[in-house]
Amino acid sequence: MRLVSIASGSSGNCIYVGSDTTHVLVDAGISNKRIEQGLNEIGLKGSELTGIVITHEHSDHTKGLGVLARKYGVPIYGTRETLEEISKQKYLGEYPRELFCAIRPDVDFFLGDLEVKPFSIDHDAANPVAYRIQHEHKSVAVATDMGHYNQYIIEHLQGLDAVLLESNHDVNMLQAGPYPYYLKRRILGDHGHLSNENAGRLLCCILHENLKKILLGHLSKENNYEELAYETVKLEISEGDNPFKASDFSIAVAKRDQMSEIITI
Repeated sequence: MRLVSIASGSSGNCIYVGSDTTHVLVDAGISNKRIEQGLNEIGLKGSELTGIVITHEHSDHTKGLGVLARKYGVPIYGTRETLEEISKQKYLGEYPRELFCAIRPDVDFFLGDLEVKPFSIDHDAANPVAYRIQHEHKSVAVATDMGHYNQYIIEHLQGLDAVLLESNHDVNMLQAGPYPYYLKRRILGDHGHLSNENAGRLLCCILHENLKKILLGHLSKENNYEELAYETVKLEISEGDNPFKASDFSIAVAKRDQMSEIITI
């Protein structure tokens, strides 16, 4: 099983998860050209995609959908409300709506030999989800665009082999930055984004000795930077109420304009 961030950030998100025979994208929020370049770097073509699972309808998660759908006829999975919103996005152009496959939170489904487990998150979107994806006894999760976390989310992130988790903003940078007040309130609210500190606190709840890789993703371009997210999360882990230190884990930041390493589990 492999996990690769092709792009992750406030300007565009696209994550690959796959096995030897099944190839899935979590979101397609960058250009089709960049998506195909990323796939090529891991030895795949767009025509080999099994499906695209969409977390929610915001453009930084859907931008490349139209071209992929027209070019390859790839099935697109999302909640009914998410798909309804995507169907209204004129910038995606024309593509076959029969590619849409409605899913529901907490109702698992299979794509090839991958078991996909969508679970609800709180974000200012129609009916957003994060995804846990399993292959045999291995599992990874992509969990971003969460205003907060709770016991339900913690339970869905237990026992992972790898995780890409949102570490969107530094609270002080956001509060002191140029964003208008309403936007600051939105980001900081329960339906906004997870801060660096809260990403670290959430990790403290799901760490275990077999967690092989942590990727911090969906960083804000204006209200965060890689070193700050990395060091803040490490500090929360090392000083948190858990038996681990940050040095016990492989932690990296997923970049907005570069692919991550290929994480193989």
